[in-house]
Amino acid sequence: MAPIILRNTYTVVPAEPAWTGRFPLAEWDQVGTITHVPTIYFYDKPSESFQGDVVETLKNSLSRALFHFYPMAGRLRWLPRGRLELDCNAAGVTLIQAESEAKLSDFNDFTPTPEFEKLIPQVNYKSPIETIPLLLAQVTKFNCGGLSLGVNVSHAVVDGQSALHFLSEWGRIARGEPLKTIPFLDRKILWAGEPLPPFASPPQFDHKEFEQPPFLIGETDNVEERKKKTTVAMLKLSKPQLEKLRSRVNTSEFADPARGFTRYETVAGHVWRCACKARGHSPEQPTALGICTDIRRRVEPPLPRGYFGNATLDVVAASTSGELISNELGFASGKISKAIKNLTNEYVMVGIQYLKNQEDLKKLQDLHALGSTEGPFYGNPNLGLVSWLTLPMYGLDFGWGKEVYMGPGTHYCDGDSLLLPDQNEDGSLVLATCLQVAHMEAFKKHFYEDI
Repeated sequence: MAPIILRNTYTVVPAEPAWTGRFPLAEWDQVGTITHVPTIYFYDKPSESFQGDVVETLKNSLSRALFHFYPMAGRLRWLPRGRLELDCNAAGVTLIQAESEAKLSDFNDFTPTPEFEKLIPQVNYKSPIETIPLLLAQVTKFNCGGLSLGVNVSHAVVDGQSALHFLSEWGRIARGEPLKTIPFLDRKILWAGEPLPPFASPPQFDHKEFEQPPFLIGETDNVEERKKKTTVAMLKLSKPQLEKLRSRVNTSEFADPARGFTRYETVAGHVWRCACKARGHSPEQPTALGICTDIRRRVEPPLPRGYFGNATLDVVAASTSGELISNELGFASGKISKAIKNLTNEYVMVGIQYLKNQEDLKKLQDLHALGSTEGPFYGNPNLGLVSWLTLPMYGLDFGWGKEVYMGPGTHYCDGDSLLLPDQNEDGSLVLATCLQVAHMEAFKKHFYEDI
């Protein structure tokens, strides 16, 4: 790809004075991935009806958005015991202006490649954490007139739902429209410092996501597995293929006739089985699947509309490769469904209590984006599969038209996967998955042949 020329770097602060002070983070904000998560949008040449300047439009609307979402303009600070807090100091976010002789057509099918990294602002984690912006964005103008907008957002501050809420309101402000949903910024609802409600009976603790994940038989960690070269694939699952899988899984002996399996449970079970086959596991190999679940509607009372923060929790389905492969697909989907059903209000509150009592949270923080081999979960023989199926992903319009493509950046390690709705809205899905190079071709073969 043609080189990227950086023209300007701006620090954008809230348009008006906003609240400043120390902002306690919920315990859920501080475990799992606490680094930045990249996404990228590609746009055709702005329509003739757009009369403004792209960079000025982004800069001015971003400044106004930060007034409403002022935590995004702050900085993280380390506290003792591996804790983080948010300093709402209006230090601002980073907006980079760049250009390239490349054309949109150079990106083929937009599969994430190392080239994407040049279009997304990179974060230097060697810098002190209190100097790192929570949001970095880069707008790149291409030779054809098209644009890309690469965004990197701190996962310690927001989850996917909240990040997309912020981006969609940024777009609305750029188009001259009022906010659709005012952010709810008080996190004490999920703050572990609050007393827990009394339980009718002492709750059972079964938070497998905080336990040591399985390793390959004969190994005492997965460090060597995580060092192996990986590659990313974007695999489309057409609506007929999805319906074929769902028909099979929902007529199996493992299906609940009253409910059936969801799209996610169906596809996740299929991915889990295919990965076990592609990795060549022995039948007795333990394996686990991390399932990122939104708890906004699962806690009591439900979180307010527009809750801005992290409200997702990983639950874990566990089995052996032999069980998964020797049984029909419904067995794997049933394991996943059961893990998700266990996520009740009580489960969440007991998890908060557990985290509150931890002497140090660092062992539960996944730093894989830092190039670290630490972190609780990913890597052979395990998988993580995050669903973006219900997120408002598409249609980010700053006044010059909606994107032609939106997708993940290059934030991947072995076993890290995303499930996305196809942008054509035809009922098909896209699996973005990262596996070791040695396993990817076998995975693709099983992924399609096992349908």
